[in-house]
Amino acid sequence: MTDPERVEPVRVGMVGVGIIAETHLAVLAERPDVGLEFTVDPKSVGPVVFRGYTPPHYGSLAEALDVHRPDLVVLATPTETHAELATSALLRSTAGVLVEKPLVHDLASLARLRELDGKADVKSRLFTAHHFAFSPEVDWAAELLAAHPDWGPVTAITSAFYDPYILRGPEAFASYVSSWTDSGVNQLSMLTRFVDLTELTSVRQTDGGASAWCTVGFRSRGETGEARLRSSWLTGSSSKESSLLFGRSGVEVWIDHTSMTGFAARGAELLDAFGNDGRTPRKIAHYRPLYASLLSGRPDPVLGFDTAATITGIHHAVPE
Repeated sequence: MTDPERVEPVRVGMVGVGIIAETHLAVLAERPDVGLEFTVDPKSVGPVVFRGYTPPHYGSLAEALDVHRPDLVVLATPTETHAELATSALLRSTAGVLVEKPLVHDLASLARLRELDGKADVKSRLFTAHHFAFSPEVDWAAELLAAHPDWGPVTAITSAFYDPYILRGPEAFASYVSSWTDSGVNQLSMLTRFVDLTELTSVRQTDGGASAWCTVGFRSRGETGEARLRSSWLTGSSSKESSLLFGRSGVEVWIDHTSMTGFAARGAELLDAFGNDGRTPRKIAHYRPLYASLLSGRPDPVLGFDTAATITGIHHAVPE
């Protein structure tokens, strides 16, 4: 009897080992099909231990790629560094590249990545970690919508994302820039699971960037609608909710992203409900299915470059 064919683990290089990387590493450590090949961070950081092993650490991605041949490079670095690091990874290796959201910080950087496509096959190798699109309650709502074409199109959406970042003072703006910069991408990527986004129709940022009120046009089952997006840091605790209205049938789907729960109702009739056992931390619940999709060989389109380009275009648009 011969041994089953051995499958080599996916060799991952982690660039940036701050707070965001902690969730990536925790989820990757759960997967026996993954190995951490190296870590990179220009700052002086303590050793990263991955399943009892400390991989080689470098001060720059270029140094790491001179030595290693990863299958996947994960960029968990500040947004303004994404375009340059992604370009380096695409041109200096054959690895896939997963970039923390948002993909880039401006439209010029997006244009530069587009120009690489003929050299580095950007559309098949560059992915964005739109983790909110993989949250369990979002999966439930997307499956429910697909199962009920009889409800008709989504005609209106309201989404409100609150984070207690104002408590961090200037540190919040240094890390997250503004509520629209940080939460807007999460809201937009989440909505791509339900509708086809078309354009930013209005944007108003207040409280020095700590709050925002934006509207976005979309298409659903051949009809148009508008999403109202509220984000703010002026709160003492996190709260994130979204509502999808099916105006023709009177159905409303209510999603609580904080508790990862939801329900669908029509008038006084409860049509469906979704809960969770409370044992899985929210971000772990997002990134587990994200990596399962990414490493499946058939990544969900929400991870792909085309979706990131659409979201970036809307996120940075200036309405007429």
